Amino acid sequence: MKIAMDVMGGDHGPKETVLGAMKAVEAFQDVEIILVGDEAQINAHLTNNERITIIHTEEKILSTDEPVRAVRRKKTASMVLAAQQVADGIADACISAGNTGALMATGLFVVGRIPGIERPALSPTLPTIDGRGFVLLDVGANADAKPEHLVQYAIMGSIYASKARGIQNPRVGLLNIGTEESKGNELTKQAFALLKEANINFVGNIEARDLLEGPADVVITDGFTGNMVLKSIEGTAMSVFKMLKSALMSNMKSKLAAAVLKPELRVIKNQMDYSEYGGAALFGLKAPVVKAHGSSDANAIYNAVRQTRIMISNDMVTTIKTTIE
Repeated sequence: MKIAMDVMGGDHGPKETVLGAMKAVEAFQDVEIILVGDEAQINAHLTNNERITIIHTEEKILSTDEPVRAVRRKKTASMVLAAQQVADGIADACISAGNTGALMATGLFVVGRIPGIERPALSPTLPTIDGRGFVLLDVGANADAKPEHLVQYAIMGSIYASKARGIQNPRVGLLNIGTEESKGNELTKQAFALLKEANINFVGNIEARDLLEGPADVVITDGFTGNMVLKSIEGTAMSVFKMLKSALMSNMKSKLAAAVLKPELRVIKNQMDYSEYGGAALFGLKAPVVKAHGSSDANAIYNAVRQTRIMISNDMVTTIKTTIE
């Protein structure tokens, strides 16, 4: 299988993307990677080109660019060319750590949407206390949603949890302000009624405070709410570790305690790092498109490749297509 990668996107590209790509081809013998970006910058970090090819371009989409306009005007941008490899049937999937909005626009305009899917959804896998994790969608592909869209999100998320994460009969929950069926706004009330009739394992409403306890394997919501939940979880985790570090470095006694606890603290930090699960997949497109975190290091890029490889191997797109039909 071939995966095209935009090496010019993200805070640490091209270096970390190239290092992550090399780590991936070393781990997965069935993976070939196409690196799209400035060849000179790529070669500065590429020490093993086995099953790695380069498509040269110096144009890139910036984080400050207006997404749709950038995709339409920058035809030779690394992100657009990576997606074009998929559209042309050369690559099976593409990955980028670049501008999220631009990648969503690229996915829609270049890769294309699965017939029957009204709106694609952006979906990361987030950590839980028990280590199982859960799929959250949508986290920003669409700010608004209709009840029917949430049902499609539920179906796609359930397929992903089953096919890519190996969860049998995944539990699907609806993010809401209470667990009672009568709670919520018109969107969640109407979606609840439709989800009860859908061919999924719907377990009802889920409150935001319970998310990390793992009450569901798939949690669905509109993109506006999902994006705020995602950033709240990420920001809270970062703040807690900052406060903990400050407390442990406050005096000699606490520093000694920190030295003893360091291995355990590292385990907790890694457990709460959702980049360990891979990137955020754009569900509903004709081929896998994965958004790696903007601050991805080599390990996060490697995990994005691992995740994408599983999606390709399990032919997730075909399953979604046949289910929606």
